[in-house]
Amino acid sequence: MPCFIFNIVEKFYMGLLGGAIGAGLGAVGSILGGISASKAMRRVKRSLNDQRRRNRDWYGRRYNEDATQRADAQAIITRTEESIRDRNRQVAGTQAVMGGTEESVAAAKAANNRAISDGMAAIAAGADRRKDAIESQYQAKDEALQQQLNDLEVQRAGQTAEAIKGVGQAGANMAGIL
Repeated sequence: MPCFIFNIVEKFYMGLLGGAIGAGLGAVGSILGGISASKAMRRVKRSLNDQRRRNRDWYGRRYNEDATQRADAQAIITRTEESIRDRNRQVAGTQAVMGGTEESVAAAKAANNRAISDGMAAIAAGADRRKDAIESQYQAKDEALQQQLNDLEVQRAGQTAEAIKGVGQAGANMAGIL
C-alpha cells in the first residue's frame, strides 16, 4: 500500500513539474518569438527607410536637372540652330544676288530671335511639366513608404502585446500549477 501512495505522490509532483516546465517553455517561446519578430521588423523598417532615402535622392537629382541638357531639349536647340543657319544662308544669298536692304537683314534677325525664344519657351514649358510629374511621383512613393512604416509600427505594437499576453498566460499557468 505505501508503494501505491508513493506512486500517486510521485505522479502528482511530476505533473506539477511537467506543467511548470511546459509553462516556462511557453513563456520562453513567447519571449523568443517576440524578439525574433522584433528583429525582422527592424530589418523591414531599415529597408523602408533606405527606400525613402533613395526616393528622396532620386527626386533631388531629377527635379534639379538642367532642362536644357536633356536630350529632347538638345534636339530642339539643334533644330533651331540649323533653322537659323539656313535662314542666314538665304539672307546672305539674297543680299549677294539681289542686293538686300537693311530691313530684310533686320527681319531675318528678328525671325532668328523669335525662333530661339520659341525653342527656349518650349523647353521651359516641358521642364515645368516634367517637374510636376517628378514631384507627383515622389510624393506618391513617399506616402506609400510612410504608410508601410506606420503599418509596421502598428504590427509591432500588436506583437508586443501578444508576447506580453503569452508571458502572462504562462505565468498564470505556472501559478495555477503550484
